[in-house]
Amino acid sequence: MSGTGNRVFTIPPGYSFVDALAEGLLNRFDDPLELGAARVLLPTRRACRTLQEAFLRVGDGRPLLLPRMQPLGDLDPDELTVAGEGLDWAAAEAAELPQAIPPLRRQLLLARLVRRRAGSRVSEEQANRLAEELGRLLDQVETEGLSFDALEELVPERFAEHWQQTVRFLEIVTEHWPRIQAEEGGIGAAERRRRLLELQAKAWTAQPPEGPVIAAGSTGSIPATAALLQVVAGLPQGSLVLPGLDRSAPAELWPDIEGDPSHPQHGLALLLKRLEQSPGEVALWPGCAEDPGRDARGRLIATALWPAAATHGWTEAAEDAALREAAAALPGRVSRVEGATPGEEAAAIALLLRQALETPGKRAALVTPDRDLARRVAAELQRWGIAIDDSAGQPLARTPPGVFLRLTAALAGEGLAPLPLLAALKHPLAAGGQAPGSFRRRVRALETAALRGPRPAPGFAGLRGALKQDRTAPAELQSWLKDLESRAEPLLSAFAAGESRLPVLIEAHLRFAESLAASDEESGAARLWAGEAGEAAARFLDELREAARGETLDPASYPGVLGGLLEGQVVRPRYGSHPRLAILGPLEARLFHADLMVLGGLNEGTWPAETEAGPWLSRPMRKDFGLPPLERRIGLAAHDFAQAFLAPEVVLTRSRRAAGSPAVPSRWLLRLEAFLGALDAKEALAPQSPWLDWARDQDRPSDKPRPCARPQPRPPVEARPRELSVTRVETWMRDPYALYAERILRLKKLDDLDAEASAADRGTAIHDALERFVRAHPEALPPDALERLIAIGAEVFEDLKARPSVHAFWWPRFQRAAAWVIEQERRRRSEGVTLLAETPGRLAFGGFTLTAKADRIERRPDGGLAILDYKTGQAPSQKDVARGLAPQLPLEAAIAAAGGFEGIGPGETGELAFWRLSGGAAMAGEEKSAGKDPAELAAAARDGLAELIRVFDDPATPYHAQPRPKAAPSYNDYEHLARVKEWSAGGSGGES
Repeated sequence: MSGTGNRVFTIPPGYSFVDALAEGLLNRFDDPLELGAARVLLPTRRACRTLQEAFLRVGDGRPLLLPRMQPLGDLDPDELTVAGEGLDWAAAEAAELPQAIPPLRRQLLLARLVRRRAGSRVSEEQANRLAEELGRLLDQVETEGLSFDALEELVPERFAEHWQQTVRFLEIVTEHWPRIQAEEGGIGAAERRRRLLELQAKAWTAQPPEGPVIAAGSTGSIPATAALLQVVAGLPQGSLVLPGLDRSAPAELWPDIEGDPSHPQHGLALLLKRLEQSPGEVALWPGCAEDPGRDARGRLIATALWPAAATHGWTEAAEDAALREAAAALPGRVSRVEGATPGEEAAAIALLLRQALETPGKRAALVTPDRDLARRVAAELQRWGIAIDDSAGQPLARTPPGVFLRLTAALAGEGLAPLPLLAALKHPLAAGGQAPGSFRRRVRALETAALRGPRPAPGFAGLRGALKQDRTAPAELQSWLKDLESRAEPLLSAFAAGESRLPVLIEAHLRFAESLAASDEESGAARLWAGEAGEAAARFLDELREAARGETLDPASYPGVLGGLLEGQVVRPRYGSHPRLAILGPLEARLFHADLMVLGGLNEGTWPAETEAGPWLSRPMRKDFGLPPLERRIGLAAHDFAQAFLAPEVVLTRSRRAAGSPAVPSRWLLRLEAFLGALDAKEALAPQSPWLDWARDQDRPSDKPRPCARPQPRPPVEARPRELSVTRVETWMRDPYALYAERILRLKKLDDLDAEASAADRGTAIHDALERFVRAHPEALPPDALERLIAIGAEVFEDLKARPSVHAFWWPRFQRAAAWVIEQERRRRSEGVTLLAETPGRLAFGGFTLTAKADRIERRPDGGLAILDYKTGQAPSQKDVARGLAPQLPLEAAIAAAGGFEGIGPGETGELAFWRLSGGAAMAGEEKSAGKDPAELAAAARDGLAELIRVFDDPATPYHAQPRPKAAPSYNDYEHLARVKEWSAGGSGGES
């Protein structure tokens, strides 16, 4: 081996860190066995895998004896402390070091403390979210080597009252958490990592290892890591390789960098200060050479990101010829794409990555901290069947097994409400012991028979009651529902038990999930736990059962708590992704350069992310407590951005809107724009549109869009209806297409799931109650008329108890409306009228028959008639009745004049009126006249209907959609089918 000694190196930002590191190590060690004896410390496990891949690339795939690669974030005490004789004391200390409390166990324990301290002020779901934040605070404190005893030194009077309360609340971690850790026999993972790092530094200080040790890629942002890096730099065969040190920065700038936590070089500046070295003393890693073009671009981005206090120097820097050349050369290496929306941005990125595959051997990567953007890009790439590796993985909660577990928990938690019930039963994993297709058919039958419309009563009893109301429901549904109930019974029983032990809830949930997932050919376990996501879900639930020992939970909170815990678990595919494409987080991209790097999501709040202090400590409190400034996270993100910016080819992307609101460009983009303006090269990074144009073209029709024509179906005359009720005649006039869809195509709209009480439900109940009352008392009113009407109403509304929302809303309204009806009855019956209710009638028009069912007909002593119609909604205006747009009552008067009502001879109608029965507190009912001359209205309606029949008996007459838009029905179940919005927007929606 050549070049031994204490050395601190850097790999310049323009190099792919792991490739340069691998090449330097191969060139540095003459004997392959020496390379195998070396130890390389890297920031993460992912970095270790990336370096292994780099050795394959640099070594052209030939067999190599690789060095031991270990992540600083997850040290193995067995490997690190026992290397070499005389370290028995270190091995003993490592063995005595308590194990880390599993993350799930710690979160549940902290949630218990939060609930105990906050009481009823927080729900159990909120307690778990607060426990997650409290865990992050614990990690920060343990990472920095601080003690919560310092909370007592904070001066509460300096802070607002709610922060004083928070400090008092945090006493749970000083008073109770140490005791709980002792009972658990463990410590926090961050504390264990810190103590292992400290132990390693202590061991290597006492006895340096025999082989070479290279610590690479770390900026030393963690104090214990920085201390270990200092020890490594002082080892006889130790080397420290820093990522992307800016050796070109003026010496007078470094004090400003040290004082600016948001600067990309801040962490390295502090580390070098600890090592007592200046940036100029840091050597280039072997194999890394000066490159004027690449170094000039590095100086360009470094200068653009100078600390705010030093930006006055931009004026002088703008005179630098090399920087001007670098700015002029940007369009060939760096481009910018700005989508209008995140969807456009993702589509453009997918095209960029797809194009990279056209060049043999070319590698491309999307670098972004925006997980939503990463998922969008991965979905866009599926257009071409390309699977891409996302280093951040996918939340378990969004995988099929995770979604199934959340839905089955919600099903029980919401008492089998329609939406969660159908969501669980329609999930692809649900089969209920049957063939999935057969199971799905029964679910659809249950949906139409019991779940459409207002919500049934809770539980399976409510579903059975709703099924009994639908006479068309298949008989087999009741037995199928009984089988489903037996499968869900353990979970529903656990939920019904009130506060329950969490392990019991988990076990009951698993039994139901596996039972529901079983098919006729496979067991539920085989289907539910299959594949990478299924295995991850099984591991998670196994860990959760262990973590939940001794914990209790309100079952109503279980679905929310489970969903929150699932969100914190990540599934990473092991194989199947494209070898030349990747989606990387900024940390992973720090050590790796693809040929094309797309830096996506460059908006403020995304990259860099917002620096939220969290719910526990404000910024001043964090400073007084000794925690590092939040801006340090921005500095680390800036370092990652600057590293990736120097890849061979770079595309910077953002969307102009995020979450529906205008988005602000990342501060680094704004800095670049400002500095390029000083260099008279502002257009060098002007947004480019071709990628966005091509992205839009993917979904743009090949033909020029044409307005949709108004539908004009012309069914044969023999298929057209030859009998209509008076209510459907109004539809025939206002919207013939709706009548065509209903009566000829025989289409019927499904009710909404979990719908509000519908007009049909309440109208049917009120009409039924009034019909029974009038039939029971056609002439004289009994003294207790109101009590009798309410009693009849109670019988009618009893059936609606299967739909509790309808009953609860309309029963009080019916009682108020009943009182108003009895008042009208007394007034009208005092004139000696005889009543008929729900009387059927017919009137022939040649080969066409008009039917009716009059709500109420009164025969007066003089032989004249009054026809009344009950309305639970808005009654038609006299103007609409006169224009023929509301012909129901006039047509009923025409039937009466011809003697078409059963039990009533021909008679002239002297009154047409509507009773609006709203049941409101302010106005329970209202009587509205339909017009002053019923006979004239009846004659006009009869003539109008005859003409309508004649017109539609012509086979050339189409069933237009809304021939007069201004007279279109207020409610139309077939508007979407008629494409009204499409053709009316196209300008073809005029009167016809």
